[in-house]
Amino acid sequence: MSLKLSKKTLVVAGLPVHIYAERHHGAAPTGPVAVLFFLHGRTGSAKAIEWIVEDALKQVAQKRQGSERATELIIVTFDQRNHGERLVDAHANGAWKKGNNERHAIDMYAIQTGTAQDVSYLIDFLPSYLFPADERQVAHWLVAGKSLGGHSTWIALTHEPRLSLAVPIIACPDYMQLITNRARYSGVPLAPPYFTESLRAYIERHDPARAPYTAADASNPFRGKKVLVLSGGDDPLVPFRFSAAFVEGLEVGPNGVKKVIVQPGVEHECTPEMVQEMAEFVWEHCLNLSE
Repeated sequence: MSLKLSKKTLVVAGLPVHIYAERHHGAAPTGPVAVLFFLHGRTGSAKAIEWIVEDALKQVAQKRQGSERATELIIVTFDQRNHGERLVDAHANGAWKKGNNERHAIDMYAIQTGTAQDVSYLIDFLPSYLFPADERQVAHWLVAGKSLGGHSTWIALTHEPRLSLAVPIIACPDYMQLITNRARYSGVPLAPPYFTESLRAYIERHDPARAPYTAADASNPFRGKKVLVLSGGDDPLVPFRFSAAFVEGLEVGPNGVKKVIVQPGVEHECTPEMVQEMAEFVWEHCLNLSE
């Protein structure tokens, strides 16, 4: 089996979406597929994470050799709102201290939330663009992302029941923990115009950390989900300690999986080792049907 990859761009009602898959020779493959959305970080772009996508796909392709029953993986990327080809206002992507953006807390959470909504939107409509003749079906929807994209990953997993697996990388599911520390560091009060009461109310209703994530019943949106948390042990921007209480208390139930890796000596970066862990996790808990 060739390890060469294919890439094509589809425009889904005005949103450019990049599709990565194994390149096949001969007859077109049939059977169900798994689709993984991979979300980039703040001030980044879909182009900037191409190495992660290609590395993960090649690792999965290597594992697939000799496993004919394994589900095929497709990885999807797109620019988050106000990023890449969707950039409208670069100043809005700046922080309080680095960028002098007084709306930093508002802009950042709005982008995270908007990206999670884009994931649900694409789950609704992408199959019609991928398979216009209904020639294949999407069996599993997955999401992963780094930094800002990892925050969006947590939000998407909270609110989109069709997602079965998630890999948040150098991210935090508790926005108030993260932004309170950043405000303190930046010398900014969590008060208007930096932080409004309407934003606080929205976070209280919708943030992953405000969901019943410890519940042992159907009220818990994470029950039955497979979650791999990847963080850097020396991350100064999104320290794992802001996520620790949530992750420790996260209840995924008997049919779910929770795995946590904090890589020693790593700061705020997605490392090749993290990509390898992601590829192995997706393979083991979604694609490998040989056992």
